[in-house]
Amino acid sequence: QVQLVESGGGLVQPGGSLRLSCAASGSIFSISTVGWYRQAPGKQRELVATITTWGSTNYADSVKGRFTISRDNAKNTVYLQMNSLKPEDTAVYYCNVGSRFWGQGTQVTVSS
Repeated sequence: QVQLVESGGGLVQPGGSLRLSCAASGSIFSISTVGWYRQAPGKQRELVATITTWGSTNYADSVKGRFTISRDNAKNTVYLQMNSLKPEDTAVYYCNVGSRFWGQGTQVTVSS
């Protein structure tokens, strides 16, 4: 069983930055594609970004150029650097490992 612990969410003003972290237990992390998803109130969960074991990345069009996903396999951790945040980025952000395991979510609120 894989446990995921997310951190780094919070309240930020438009144009600000946040860095999310997701630490995973277990050895599956290093051999899995990992990613970040988000769910805004009243909306379906959507893909934000993914990164493969060899570092290939994929981003939603809405975050390209503003968000950067990275991973540290030695620490079993995936990061999401979010810059130039917009109110529409407000959501609960979830990390995912291997399309199977989910974190508990961390709230990101972008508001003045």
